[in-house]
Amino acid sequence: MDFTHANTAAAIAFEVSRIRALLRQQKFSEALAAGEALLAEAPAHRDVLLFRAIAQRYLARIPEGLQTLALLERHHPRFSRLYEERGRCFVELRQAPPAIEAFQTAVNINHALPGSWGMLEGLYRMTGQADNAAIAASHVATLRNVPQEVVTATGLVADGDLDVAEPLVRAYLLKAGDHIEAMRLLARIGIARKVFNDAELLLAAVLELAPDYRAARQEYAGVLVELYRHQEARRELDRLLKGDSESRQLRMLYAANSVGLGEHQRAIALYRTLLLGKPEDAEVHLSIGHALKTLGQREEAIDSYRRAAECRPNFGDAYWSLANLKTYRFTNEELTRMRAALAEPTTGAVDRYHLCFALAKALEDQGEFAESLHCYELGNSLKRVETRYRAEIIENNTRQQIAVCSGEFFAGRRGWGAPSPDPIFIVGLPRSGSTLLEQILASHSKVEGTQELPNVQQLVSILRGRDPDPSDPRYPRILARMNAGDFMELGEKYLADTRIYRSGKPFFIDKMPNNFRHLGLIHLMLPNARIIDARREPMACCFSNLKQLFANGQEFTYSIDDIARYYRTYLELMRHWDRALPGSVLRVHHEDVVDDLEGSVRRMLDFCELDFEPQCLLFHETKRSVRTASSEQVRQAIYREGLDQWRNFGPWLEPLKNALGDALEHYRDAEGAHETRSQRSVPLR
Repeated sequence: MDFTHANTAAAIAFEVSRIRALLRQQKFSEALAAGEALLAEAPAHRDVLLFRAIAQRYLARIPEGLQTLALLERHHPRFSRLYEERGRCFVELRQAPPAIEAFQTAVNINHALPGSWGMLEGLYRMTGQADNAAIAASHVATLRNVPQEVVTATGLVADGDLDVAEPLVRAYLLKAGDHIEAMRLLARIGIARKVFNDAELLLAAVLELAPDYRAARQEYAGVLVELYRHQEARRELDRLLKGDSESRQLRMLYAANSVGLGEHQRAIALYRTLLLGKPEDAEVHLSIGHALKTLGQREEAIDSYRRAAECRPNFGDAYWSLANLKTYRFTNEELTRMRAALAEPTTGAVDRYHLCFALAKALEDQGEFAESLHCYELGNSLKRVETRYRAEIIENNTRQQIAVCSGEFFAGRRGWGAPSPDPIFIVGLPRSGSTLLEQILASHSKVEGTQELPNVQQLVSILRGRDPDPSDPRYPRILARMNAGDFMELGEKYLADTRIYRSGKPFFIDKMPNNFRHLGLIHLMLPNARIIDARREPMACCFSNLKQLFANGQEFTYSIDDIARYYRTYLELMRHWDRALPGSVLRVHHEDVVDDLEGSVRRMLDFCELDFEPQCLLFHETKRSVRTASSEQVRQAIYREGLDQWRNFGPWLEPLKNALGDALEHYRDAEGAHETRSQRSVPLR
């Protein structure tokens, strides 16, 4: 096949299917020739390397097959079928010990390999290992009792082939109904795709049918942690640990749950009991580092991140975590190690883009701006590939919000919702100075600083319903069909669910930036909440986002077009809220805070009807947990250097300027905005 003009994913996929068919037809020479031709174009293609090794084995070219498998292992070390094929090669060579080792590796990665279990049973019997043979035979019998579709799909999931596995298991469930293993498998696919709401529903249904299914309950607890439903997760984990208090996986999950509940010291102690002195400690050291960073223990966090990198030399997240302190400067030795890890072909995609962002930050600090930008661009392109972000969905939602949530709409619902004035919402884009505003307000004696709370997003998920239609979403249309009692219930639920993050102060901050998209809902369920829009000059804000690798979400930040469209959409929607809810939003520009700290602080406190306290000007002295990327920066006094850092990259940022268009001139427009609280339905305390 000529790939000169057909080097597309579709063309390669077609050729892979053709080679697979040739193997099934036992046309091994033709399959090998086709595989060699395709590998010239895609030298690290997983399935083609496997097909080449299979063809080589059938053609009695075993040493060449083992060489192909060694190459496959370099690029795809967690691919179970390469080890199964290696085991078959050693069987052909009549070498039982390495064959057993290979098959064991295969089933440890993917337990749904009946061929490997069958070969192990025979090899164990041949070498006199009767007990092991019986174990292997039991696995063979178990797999025979599981529907073939589920076995096949389970194997595909283990090897990361989710796109093939998902339709297979869905089709089986449509045919067979509530099959526990198939439902659990579909939930695992949802977890792998980070579709946690779907996974939670599936696992809850599994536990209804099989309440003693511990593996499913553990996965359920993990999903609850991912959904920030930490109180529910704690109940599940307490139940699981009663039956297995020594489980390393459960204790890791319990520590993560402790972090979610703000129990950072407890989490650190738990993580430290899990250290083994082995390479697998890398993730534990990383988690300890994150908790220490949140508590403001910078030097201890650095030590933990360095230990993580020592455990696994190509561990990109360890290096990015150091870079993400923003104040850390890499040593020459660390730069050399990062470059070596990036050059290593076996470094996986996730480690690779973490390393790109870390190296970019290090080069920026050294003034190597051209090379730094290249690393940022590469990291963004690698990360963008794995996201499912579609800008048109956000833009359509904005149009829907504007259509539904008019000034007349709100006027007819004045006074609805829970009257509590406790929440202070800080909204806007990430990297807009919102953490600084939170730290200033949280320095006040009456204000509780929490974190980026997920609760509004969770309520939106409920309102959207199952399987939302992106072209005609149920939310926000459903807001027009809801009554006063509905919004009272939502407001009270929000207040009840966020109580766990509070310690008794009158007011608390919810700093989830994306909540700007839901100010209509927030106003309807919490009409006396304060809302502060943290805004930053568009070039500085957007480029700062392009330099940031987020732990979760914010998928609009990994390309110039996406971040520019998102910023423009944000401006459009905020102008609408200014018109529809005059006086409800205070706009605070980051540049103004830097230029006039006291004036900005007094303005915010006045908006929140709080007395001035000098400690708010000394925000960097406030001791509290901070979980965002700016955690170290807000522990320092105000400095101007960060305002125009993007100008160092100015010669290469013309595409971003063009994409932002008139936002560059109009981002300070305040159409319809006022700073009075006269619109409140009840007096504040």
